[in-house]
Amino acid sequence: MEVTTSPVRDPLITGRKTLHDITHDISYQVERKPTVSWLLALATSLGVLAIGLYAVWRTVWDGIGMWGNNKTVGWAWDITNFVWWVGIGHAGTLISAILLLFRQRWRNSINRAAEAMTIFAVICAAMFPILHTGRPWLALYWMFPLPNVFGSLWIDFNSPLVWDVFAISTYFTVSLVFWYIGLIPDFATIRDRAKGIVSRTIYGALSFGWTGGAKTWERYESISLILAGLATPLVLSVHTIVSFDFATSVIPGWHTTIFPPYFVAGAIFSGFAMVLTLMLITRRVYRLEDYITIQHIELMNIVIIVTGSIVGVAYLTELFMAWYSGVEYEQYAFLNRATGPYWWAYATMMTCNVVSPQLFWFKKIRTSIVATFVLSIVVNIGMWFERFVIIVTSLHRDYLPSSWVMFYPTLYDVGVYMFTFGLFFTLFFLFAKFFPVINMAEVKTILKSTSDNPAKHHKTEVGEKDVATQKI
Repeated sequence: MEVTTSPVRDPLITGRKTLHDITHDISYQVERKPTVSWLLALATSLGVLAIGLYAVWRTVWDGIGMWGNNKTVGWAWDITNFVWWVGIGHAGTLISAILLLFRQRWRNSINRAAEAMTIFAVICAAMFPILHTGRPWLALYWMFPLPNVFGSLWIDFNSPLVWDVFAISTYFTVSLVFWYIGLIPDFATIRDRAKGIVSRTIYGALSFGWTGGAKTWERYESISLILAGLATPLVLSVHTIVSFDFATSVIPGWHTTIFPPYFVAGAIFSGFAMVLTLMLITRRVYRLEDYITIQHIELMNIVIIVTGSIVGVAYLTELFMAWYSGVEYEQYAFLNRATGPYWWAYATMMTCNVVSPQLFWFKKIRTSIVATFVLSIVVNIGMWFERFVIIVTSLHRDYLPSSWVMFYPTLYDVGVYMFTFGLFFTLFFLFAKFFPVINMAEVKTILKSTSDNPAKHHKTEVGEKDVATQKI
């Protein structure tokens, strides 16, 4: 029977690839020796990590008085970065879980890296509340409900800060399991191709004895759907609970019910932007243009248009409700954001988050590699400033003018932020080198219906041993 491609949609896999080509192109990046460019990139991220580690050490040794926080602005740079990193981690689970349940095949080429990004971003986010306790070695005591034999005071279960701990730890656990389960078939492929005893042993252990039998694949797909079902509500709940840190307070500018959906949309917005930033670099360096196509980039940009528009509507809704409420303190909080001493942060937020995504309505920009890369960075800058505006401008001028004060970050604030960047990119570079950055098993399942050359799909090399993809 003749197989034809869709006349409407562009192919998700180009380059007239076969099953063997997919195995070779993706496994080759793991099997070859580290390149000079990869070593330079890793050295740079380790350098940033080392500089940031000094700031972390000084913070732990001397206390959080090394930061720019003051009596009025008790939450500042640290909580801004915490919320920003949690938001970055949202796109991975969205791509993996929700798009899997909706059978969106374009996710298959990008879900692996997005899931890894989620895990690394959550690790970076966890650094800030741990350091903010002032005594990281007591983090378990302050954050988890340990029995009273460890002390005379339990944590306050009415506090959304405690809800954060449970939500984010659950999110991290499910995301980690989901990510690793998807890696197992690909580990088996690399195991079967490995020539050295060390590589074969390591990837054999990581693959948990995967055989590629029919029963194995059945269980693999079942557990993937179960985990996707568990992860889907977490996508909505995690940043909703993070927003409760602010929405359950009585501080003007925070006490609003729009925060949960607004934070979730913003998290997906920034998360997709970060996925684009990383995938465009990976696509070029590893020469994966046939697997991460312009079609993938365009679809992700469409998601950014939608979520960016939702965020823009949320900004306007906040302004309207502050005016409509008739509460002078609420009105002043928003007037101060736009015209006060931090007006430049508010202007940056509005420009990056509301104006710049609208450029993607133009197909030429939406399908441009350079424009997409620049705008993805612009969006993440804007989303960082959004968290900064919400937190700092709502605190620095309270009910008493005598306590009004400006917040200025210190070098140690910036240094701790640099530490998380160094940690994130170090982990991502190691992942991209030693793990298959694209899900081979899932990409092979869509080759027949989404390639630009369906007639060649079953022409694989004679004698190729690929146990991981012997799907019956």
